Amino acid sequence: MAALTAKTCNPKLKALHDRLTARGKHHTAALVAIMRKLVILANVLLPDGRTWTVEPAPAPTG
Repeated sequence: MAALTAKTCNPKLKALHDRLTARGKHHTAALVAIMRKLVILANVLLPDGRTWTVEPAPAPTG
């Protein structure tokens, strides 16, 4: 369900879905790719206690 919502609300994930289906991937396979992206994002953000934002954080200097 999170992948379906992300596909409709997140423009980058919608573009990913559209790109995969245009290349002939099945709708379900495109949703699994979105699920994978969401899991990776959660694994990156949760250990640091960060929240997702539309704009990426600036790169650390030094």
